[in-house]
Amino acid sequence: MSLTATQPPGVSPTQGAALDSLLDAVDVQIREQRRIMFDADTTVALDPSALSLAYVVSGEVQVRSGGQSIRRIAAGAVMLASGRVATALSAQSAASILLSELDLADPAAHIAALLPGIATITDFAAHEPAAAALAQHLGAKPEGDNPNRSGDLAICRMMATTVLASVIRAWAANGCAPEGWPATASDPFLDRVVEAVRADPGRNWTVDTLASLGAMSRSVFAERFRAAFGRSPAGYVAAVRMHTAQELLSRGHGVSAVSRELGYASDEGFSRAFRRHVGTTPSAWRAEHRLTPA
Repeated sequence: MSLTATQPPGVSPTQGAALDSLLDAVDVQIREQRRIMFDADTTVALDPSALSLAYVVSGEVQVRSGGQSIRRIAAGAVMLASGRVATALSAQSAASILLSELDLADPAAHIAALLPGIATITDFAAHEPAAAALAQHLGAKPEGDNPNRSGDLAICRMMATTVLASVIRAWAANGCAPEGWPATASDPFLDRVVEAVRADPGRNWTVDTLASLGAMSRSVFAERFRAAFGRSPAGYVAAVRMHTAQELLSRGHGVSAVSRELGYASDEGFSRAFRRHVGTTPSAWRAEHRLTPA
């Protein structure tokens, strides 16, 4: 059975829109990707501070959570662990996985609380064939004479983002999500604010403007926003702008063009903000990460 429909069976239009919004927000940064070979003596403890995606290439792997065995997953399965519960993988015979340890990018940090502690999708290709094809290559080293081509990291990040979003969709479509998920786990007023900032990061967003959009007073809005996202509204706007800047620079856009697109009064102001957030200048970041020639 295919579960690749835009709106999973049994999901209301309201829930479908909430799911679309969540999947659209998914974005990750890669900590590490590697292939792990198991034998009967191998146990791999997953990093509790990371999102972990494990695709089973061969054999069968045991998933342990809280010290107890909770399930086994075989070749073709994928597992997501959000880090909220101590999780380890082991095998009783030869097996191999591709493991990706990820962080949610700053603009996507608010979806962390919506993710399941552990989700496993057996026969991932039956549910998400395109994403399953990508999952087989997560962390795999490129072949040929040029193993470190320009743009490899950006491509790997987009692949991991696609696979993670597809795992979440398959998990929801299989009826594993809590009743009303994800709408009941988020604040619709804050969601409205977040979506507006992501849609137009270059706008002159003030706290008053954002509070008005969220139908709250300035003080109530600032308090609720910080409680939900762990940062101030201004900090969130800056994070979205810098993320957008990275996307535009990676596509070959010039520094001045990106500066204007994001509403900065000068290239110097944009460059200072970018360096403060990313740790390097826009031009240096562009030279290292661009996907297409300038």
